[in-house]
Amino acid sequence: MHSVQFTAETSSNGVIERDFTVGEITGALWSPASGADRAPLVLMGHGGGNHRKSPAMTGRAHRLVTKCGFNVATIDAPGHGGRPLTAHDEQEIAVMQRTMAAGEPVGPIVVRYNAHLAERAVPEWQATLDALQALPEIGADGPVGYFGLNMGTAIGVPFVAIEPRITAAVFGQHWPDVLVEKAKQITIPIEFDLQWDDEHIPREAGLALFDAFASKEKTLHANAGRHKELPRFEADSAVHFFARHLTRAATPSA
Repeated sequence: MHSVQFTAETSSNGVIERDFTVGEITGALWSPASGADRAPLVLMGHGGGNHRKSPAMTGRAHRLVTKCGFNVATIDAPGHGGRPLTAHDEQEIAVMQRTMAAGEPVGPIVVRYNAHLAERAVPEWQATLDALQALPEIGADGPVGYFGLNMGTAIGVPFVAIEPRITAAVFGQHWPDVLVEKAKQITIPIEFDLQWDDEHIPREAGLALFDAFASKEKTLHANAGRHKELPRFEADSAVHFFARHLTRAATPSA
């Protein structure tokens, strides 16, 4: 098993940010500067075409660290963030670009390509979680959450479906297609984001994926707006969601 190798470190506003590698996987870990140990861990999956330290990832990580005292980790998906593209990656990206330029529906291509990326990324997330839990500030027995929208959902649903260490998750903004059967295997608390006027994902498709989760506790957050108009306050809602579930899980019962 590969261990975490830290390659860079910065600190600001009470948050330590460390770049790391686990084998060939590139990631980032945000932690409280106070050095508190055994804090819960939230894993975050980025969207398609982005990377582990995109503004959305960094902003959400800082919220979770400063408001909850959690550790937060991201990794670059295959072919993202400077990781090499395969010939298959290049072919699929070219098809997506031509389809979008022609004004044609891109959903079927995104679904197909994201499913391919998930097959490669899920084992990487498992290896990363193994390595992170070997760190003293995280440990192997603490609660773990997962937060990923768009491609982060495409990768996150199959990951969470087979990973019993994940105890709460935030998903959203993806087609059901290949994810429904995996979603049926998930029973942990779920928060799900959906844009009511999404120009790519019909609301019926988003609702079908939400409905597929077998969780007894699942909450749908539907907002007016197009695909890229998810309100910023949904990030704060996710923070409250994880604080409720991961903090409760980390507190021994009386």
